[in-house]
Amino acid sequence: MKRIILSFLCLVTVSMTAFAGNPDRAGQAGASELLINPWARSLGLNGINLASVKGIEAMRLNVGGLVFLDKSQAYVSHTQYLVGSEITINAMGFAQKVGDGAFGITVMSLGFGDIPVTTNALPDGGLGTFSPQFINIGLAYSRSFADFIHGGFVLRIINESIANVSASGVAIDAGLVYTTGNDDYPEKFKFGVSLRNVGTPMTFRGDGLQFKTDVITGLYKQNAQQISQAFELPSQLNIGVSYDIHLADKHRLTASASFNSNAFYRDQFGIGVEYGLSLNGREIFMLRGGYKYEAGLTDTRLRRNAHTGFAGGFTVDIPFSKDESLPRMGIDYAFRSSDPFSGSHSVGVHLDF
Repeated sequence: MKRIILSFLCLVTVSMTAFAGNPDRAGQAGASELLINPWARSLGLNGINLASVKGIEAMRLNVGGLVFLDKSQAYVSHTQYLVGSEITINAMGFAQKVGDGAFGITVMSLGFGDIPVTTNALPDGGLGTFSPQFINIGLAYSRSFADFIHGGFVLRIINESIANVSASGVAIDAGLVYTTGNDDYPEKFKFGVSLRNVGTPMTFRGDGLQFKTDVITGLYKQNAQQISQAFELPSQLNIGVSYDIHLADKHRLTASASFNSNAFYRDQFGIGVEYGLSLNGREIFMLRGGYKYEAGLTDTRLRRNAHTGFAGGFTVDIPFSKDESLPRMGIDYAFRSSDPFSGSHSVGVHLDF
């Protein structure tokens, strides 16, 4: 276990020298959908809860938290991304606890609506429409190495395509969560580290890159192939902490902070707070909010992000019985502010059984 932890910390240390939030490289990476969190519950905190995230959502922020499952969990989430842009995000996942570990699978897809087909001869369209398909599938395993150390990894398969051009790649995420506390609340303080989107470069290929051109003699035409430049994945290093404050065994207040180091973008800092109300020893209502900052975010002339940093949301947990062994369902909602567009709205339903 010590070798595993030491190896991961060494990897993080080396990665920090390569990341360091380089805004000059912005736009040089692709597959930026890997940086989008599709889960409504953690979106209410703007993803700042990477140290305390649990279950299926942990596969996007810090897979070390996947192991914090009672038994099984299923989750479905839908996002209206930047309302007015016609972009939608759908995600679903399933996770199962097995001994000291847990397995999980998620599928995330982006929809862009119907886009008119245009050509050089018909720049205004009239040839029908097409819809790009962005899909990634994650397979994860997480386990507890001790009562206070939890870690895991995600293998993610990425595909971006239209009718005649596509690109595919593979990425790996890894994460660790350290927890400590007292006898009553052994997980009162949490520290999390995750390294995300480390993988193979991607290149677009397909018949859509072919075109007809005149040969040197000019007497006939032949097919030619455009060469597509390979692009890197948007690698990211995340560090986060959270601390729980319990009041009268019914009220919980969790403060969280995070730091995101992006290899192809600006660094980001975030703070967030979540309130939880318990009934019969089970939390039935949670209210949360967070703010994530990056350089230039408050200046409209320097801002490079449509989202303006604020996020908020809530969860209503619906137990089917006082018996904790029976299934329970939760409904999540989150909102993220943006400029332009009318923000992003997310709704999710999770079932623990």
